[in-house]
Amino acid sequence: MLTSALRSNIIPNQEYLLQGSVIDSSAEVLHNRLRGLCDAAETGPETFHDHEMCFSLKASSPGGTPQQQQSFLLRVRRALDHPEYPWQLRYLGQPELGEKNQPTVLRSCIDIACTPNVVEFLSELGCRIEFEYVLKGYLFRKGRMKVTMSKIFRMGQAKSPDSLEAMTGSYLVELSLLAPSGQDAVADEIKVFAEQLRPLVHLEKIDYRRLQSYS
Repeated sequence: MLTSALRSNIIPNQEYLLQGSVIDSSAEVLHNRLRGLCDAAETGPETFHDHEMCFSLKASSPGGTPQQQQSFLLRVRRALDHPEYPWQLRYLGQPELGEKNQPTVLRSCIDIACTPNVVEFLSELGCRIEFEYVLKGYLFRKGRMKVTMSKIFRMGQAKSPDSLEAMTGSYLVELSLLAPSGQDAVADEIKVFAEQLRPLVHLEKIDYRRLQSYS
């Protein structure tokens, strides 16, 4: 039962995360480095070609003004290269930077497999789509850790996954691990692995609040 699993603290609902980027001309070198360090070195990484949509929903408290309403984000992702796969609904909480010596960003994360009508369902709930994009890249695994190299594309006026435009001249690199609450020791494991990727890519804690202040 879900309730008993929550009480037993066995559901991996916390994501430990580091992020960075690598320019296109250096991506192959990093790819080869990851292939040598990660599992399944002989077969190579998995590839993905996904379409992701981000929805927001205003959460109001009793007696609160519109200015006091907070919104939370839900992400819907579908595999364009495997249309038979279930769609994915993901909730991501606010990133927590913690103390300066905390090795990674920490955020709540819940993934749910769903059917294609999830977009219609979210719209009926009052969710509004904020943005969407397409990702192409590689997925590496090292034990419980996951490393992705993603090229992000902007969708054209037709909103078709076939009309794409690269948003940057680099790859987004993310190193993450999902674990139940309270297993903060895994953050050190992530930090050690990130150090092995220097100087090809510098994976760091990203302060999203500072990014929003610059926008």
